[in-house]
Amino acid sequence: MKNVIAALIATLFATAAFAQAPAVVKADAKLAATVATVDAKEVKAVVKADAKVAKAEVKADAKVAATAADAKADVAVAKADAKAAKAKAHHNSVKANAKTDVAGAAVTSAAPAATK
Repeated sequence: MKNVIAALIATLFATAAFAQAPAVVKADAKLAATVATVDAKEVKAVVKADAKVAKAEVKADAKVAATAADAKADVAVAKADAKAAKAKAHHNSVKANAKTDVAGAAVTSAAPAATK
């Protein structure tokens, strides 16, 4: 009888110990799933932040490139304007020299006729 009672008590303890083991495993699995979810959310937030930063950098680079292109275009326009102004000044100078030459020639040709 003592052996039977001892066997029953041992069985109760054994089933109690094994019955709680899956509860611990379930809790660990649930904790692991929660941790994985939190980690995934953190990673997702980091990736989103990195994407925003990259997008802002690309946008800034595009603005700098556009500004540089505008500056180059402005320089090209200024050079063209300067070239046109130089050509006009040269043309006016040649025209003025031609008038001076014609006036000088008229004065020179009038002077010998007066002396004769």
